[in-house]
Amino acid sequence: MSTNKSLFLWSIIAALAGFLFGFDTVVISGAEKALQELWPRGEVFHGWVIMSSALWGTVIGAIFGGIPTDKYGRKPTLIAIGLLYFISAIGSGLATDPWMFSIFRFIGGLGVGASTVAAPIFISEIALAKDRGKLVALYQFNIVFGILIAFISNFLLKDFGTEPWRWMVGIEALPALIYFILVFLIPESPRWLITVKDNIEKAIPTLKIIEPDIPVEDQIQKIKADHLNVVTSDTIWKPEYRFPVILAFLISFFNQFSGINAFLYYAPRIFEIAGLEKSGALLSSIGIGITNLVFTYIGLMLIDRLGRRQLMYVGSIGYIVSLSLISMAFFMSMKGMAVPIFYFIFIASHAIGQGTIIWVFISEIFPNHLRGQGTAFGTSIHWVLAAIIPAMVPWLFKVIGPGTVFAVFAVMMVGQLIFTWKVMPETKGVSLEDIEKKLSSQ
Repeated sequence: MSTNKSLFLWSIIAALAGFLFGFDTVVISGAEKALQELWPRGEVFHGWVIMSSALWGTVIGAIFGGIPTDKYGRKPTLIAIGLLYFISAIGSGLATDPWMFSIFRFIGGLGVGASTVAAPIFISEIALAKDRGKLVALYQFNIVFGILIAFISNFLLKDFGTEPWRWMVGIEALPALIYFILVFLIPESPRWLITVKDNIEKAIPTLKIIEPDIPVEDQIQKIKADHLNVVTSDTIWKPEYRFPVILAFLISFFNQFSGINAFLYYAPRIFEIAGLEKSGALLSSIGIGITNLVFTYIGLMLIDRLGRRQLMYVGSIGYIVSLSLISMAFFMSMKGMAVPIFYFIFIASHAIGQGTIIWVFISEIFPNHLRGQGTAFGTSIHWVLAAIIPAMVPWLFKVIGPGTVFAVFAVMMVGQLIFTWKVMPETKGVSLEDIEKKLSSQ
């Protein structure tokens, strides 16, 4: 198999963790109202326990995902993630009370959180600099593909059996099992083998496949040279790593303050508030999934051509326009298709900008020996906010109204535009080792 085919295949398999991430995150939207009717415990319990249990697991998985990723390797961690997804799907579908349901959703969340650390790291470490953006972005593409399939699955299963919600959440066991089997086919990251395990012999076959035109000894020396002055007690909190930490924090912060997870979790409910019937709301949700997939693909094709910053500019401006229009639509009590159309513009802006970039950027900006720790930090900020913001949405809609909620998100995206302009560096086409030198010197 050629180099390009091998790297693409390994990247696709690792990125399938993203498919399960997307499916797991959104599949709950189809079951949301049925669960509230089945277990009526109030808005706060519904939002913070039933709806957000997976996200709290994701927070823990993201915070601690760097530990097994660095200690045991990228590949074993990805295998364990597949197992967590499978257990979660079976358990959630069979749950008999809200606490049991929430526990199994929490387990799936652990897999989601850990996958946002392990999968982008693995892909970034096997990819060539010129293709790294689009290969790591395959993870995001699979996330949105999983989101689309979840929306379609929810629509097809909405009347299946006496309790359709069980099939909605349980069907995830099938793709989880497929992923679990396929991930055994990928190699371990050669950068991890050399810098963490000092196992050069095991890294050589993979290095020969990745860059067959460059002597393997030269590749090894470049990776080892980056590791020469490494202190084993190093952490991302040392002064020389302050800039990458700030970058990881800010891109994660702005990602969630766009409101993206609130949009995805409560899409059918928001459309019903806007005046669509239940079946129309579910169909509009499928439209969101298609829009997300198409524009993520466009972003994937452009990220290594235009660069990370240019796509962030496009996405930020699209966010500001679409969120302002959605806010106005609710303040003016517009009914029908106005809100879904503005919603699609928002999703397109997210997909081509933040959606494509975040996992790529966070996996690039930390040194080899701290990539697990640094990526875990960035993704944990992302997921803490992803747990808090959607959990507050039902309450905020009730207290201040959706128009005000979306207006706040629009203002936050002005902040993201300024961040992109003033702070964010370009990493397009630069080797991981050279990115380290550049960012550590600031």
